[in-house]
Amino acid sequence: MAQELSEDQIKHILQGIRIPPQPQILVDLQMEQLMPDPDIQAISRLIRQDVGLAGTILKVVNSPFYGLRNRITSVDQAVNLIGLNGVINIINGVSIKSQMSDETIVNMNRFWDTATDISQVATQIAKQVGYPNPNLAYLLGLFHNCGIPLLMGRFANYLEVMEQSYAHDPQQRVIDIENQQLNTNHAVIGYYTAKSWKLPELLCEVIAEHHNVLRYFNASNHKDSELKTLLAILKMAEHICGNYRILGKQDEDYEWQVIGNEVLAYLGLGEYDLEQMELNFAEMGIGVQNYR
Repeated sequence: MAQELSEDQIKHILQGIRIPPQPQILVDLQMEQLMPDPDIQAISRLIRQDVGLAGTILKVVNSPFYGLRNRITSVDQAVNLIGLNGVINIINGVSIKSQMSDETIVNMNRFWDTATDISQVATQIAKQVGYPNPNLAYLLGLFHNCGIPLLMGRFANYLEVMEQSYAHDPQQRVIDIENQQLNTNHAVIGYYTAKSWKLPELLCEVIAEHHNVLRYFNASNHKDSELKTLLAILKMAEHICGNYRILGKQDEDYEWQVIGNEVLAYLGLGEYDLEQMELNFAEMGIGVQNYR
């Protein structure tokens, strides 16, 4: 997605889909973020103006996945502890759901629940493998499939198309069926949504590439990069959370069958590590066993 496209080309890709606007609080926070010396007090004050948002931030920060020793009871503490970037990442992730239509949300409760699980598992994987920005992994988990509800709202048959996508030849990409039937796909819609919301450029690229994984994980590609690391974390989290069952209604994770060994090797993990993670998350009510 690095190449610059014309406005007409982008309109063609978006297929008439209206990308939801970024909430004003995020615009205000990002403006503060660009200041030479961001005012933490002003940032906390902005967040506290939205009681629901402030409560959500505290809930996320106090979850087991952040692993903080002491309970955080104020927005000021949260901002000071996890930093402005971390707070903005959380707000971006939780805001995308609220910006979708009510009807779409009602129809996709399980989708949003799974996105939350993936974000939490991705955070833990990031910490375990020493990735220095677990907040980014959290945001990626919440945001990477944001194109799906937008496509659901645009195409009445999208759920059927998605099931076909996950049931295809594993040597093909999940998005190939979407491209053939819809002339667009959820990864590219997610990319332009993330760009519109001014998410970090790296994150936008990972969203665009998250079903191009064979390009990054095969025997001939040994190049390391932060993008590849985030892709590996995301794919492992998706597999643990049974994403293929929720979206594709499949009994097998065909994508993981092709890339799983390479992903684990790249992250410095083995099958035993994967099994232990699956057991640990299962105790928290997260994992593929919930969808059998």
